[in-house]
Amino acid sequence: MSDNGGNKYADEVDILHVGAGIMSATLCSMLHELEPEWSQVIFERLDGPAEESSYAFNNAGTGHSALCELNYTPEKNGRIDVSKAMAINEKFQVARQFWSHQVENGVIKDPRAFINPVPHVSFAQGEDQIAYLRKRYDKLSANHMFPEMQFTDDREKFAEKLPLMAQGRDFDAEPVAISWTDAGTDINYGSLTKQFLESAQESGTKIRYGHEVLNLKREGNFWKVTAKNVRTGDKQVVRARFVFIGAGGYALDLLRKAGVPEVHGYAGFPISGLWLKTTNPELVQQHKAKVYGKAKVGAPPMSVPHLDLRVVDGEETLLFGPYGGWTPKFLKEGSYLDLFKSIRLDNIPSYLGVAATNIGLVKYLVEEVFRNFDGKMDVLHEYYPMADGKDWDVVVAGQRVQVIKPAAFPRFGTLEFGTALVNDQNGTIAGILGASPGASITPAAMLELLERCFGERMIEWADKLHEMFPTYGKSLKHDKKAYEDQWAWTQKTLKLED
Repeated sequence: MSDNGGNKYADEVDILHVGAGIMSATLCSMLHELEPEWSQVIFERLDGPAEESSYAFNNAGTGHSALCELNYTPEKNGRIDVSKAMAINEKFQVARQFWSHQVENGVIKDPRAFINPVPHVSFAQGEDQIAYLRKRYDKLSANHMFPEMQFTDDREKFAEKLPLMAQGRDFDAEPVAISWTDAGTDINYGSLTKQFLESAQESGTKIRYGHEVLNLKREGNFWKVTAKNVRTGDKQVVRARFVFIGAGGYALDLLRKAGVPEVHGYAGFPISGLWLKTTNPELVQQHKAKVYGKAKVGAPPMSVPHLDLRVVDGEETLLFGPYGGWTPKFLKEGSYLDLFKSIRLDNIPSYLGVAATNIGLVKYLVEEVFRNFDGKMDVLHEYYPMADGKDWDVVVAGQRVQVIKPAAFPRFGTLEFGTALVNDQNGTIAGILGASPGASITPAAMLELLERCFGERMIEWADKLHEMFPTYGKSLKHDKKAYEDQWAWTQKTLKLED
């Protein structure tokens, strides 16, 4: 079988995934369990899995459950809005359930290779921030989804909990406070991705590394997907009944190439990042937490400053940042022409509208791009006053594309900082756009994808879905017993009780 251009159809599959990161790996794993007879193939332009956003040091590794992230609990008219925090927390519990189910099924061989218990701490500096943090603590600690949260503005307790951050700190010059819970986690999404994909290959899924998807075209009941071997230049065509695009910053462009009308007017704005990193064991031993503070005015949520313990491949590291940067690339291993190629007549108003209404973001990015090493250390000193530049190295973090959604006059476009699922009206193609909280809520996002794109099968899949997600159909924020039951199960299964 061949198309009019003479390209041979190498395969005909049920499911085709673009990208070998955590998104595709999760959906592939779900669909294999729901429909083990369905054939699946994954195209990845790089030479291995999880080498872009899912790579351990290309993200913060936070199990984003809104335990410490202050940008999820904004203050509005003197009141703390916890609606977003609760929504994200509930989605993270969905993720924990799926991971636990896959541990019990033998898909995930070693949970501690990807998830480890690390306290989550919120950090406030100055009277205004302390007042905000106290109100936030009062609101969240009263809810069963934020168990055993604590608060202190006592300097001795602060030093006990965060000895590294207490060293050299002038508590009289600037008061500080923290709220925390020991229920937080550090996650290596790269390791999780690899465990999923190893199992997928054992189950028959084909993974083609070094293959870049060039085009997608609807052809009857199939999508005709053209891919190129990046080493040889050879092209091949695969016909797929359903296509999932988990290609990070390239997802929007591929959805456009597929002619998906739902992304008309959408645009993307790339934001890169840098970390300060240390492996000095004396420092690592004194900081066993993820500490999140308040973002600077104009900074995007992905640039909220935090000093983190990371556990990657059994080794402990400290990261601080991320510092904002800018490049026109849409992926870390992308092209400097990515941004310019993405500009179309239909999304120019979206770009112009965001540029006009986000002057603070532009100013922030300019300042960050020109911040030298000493300037980066000055920011670290706000968290760790005694930090010595000899102990820290600058490393490049991942590349993110913030989604710009089209909007009505006079705003033209709105900059979105969340994760968005986009699919066509027939449910034959879907893609993930955006960033934070991203990987942490992947199972919940893929569950939404199943509901949108495979709705007619949801009744047939009901029993299996309840095995994967025991609280499926329940509201954890309203059902305390359901929350506590799934929490006890996932803590044990994921080996987080130690």
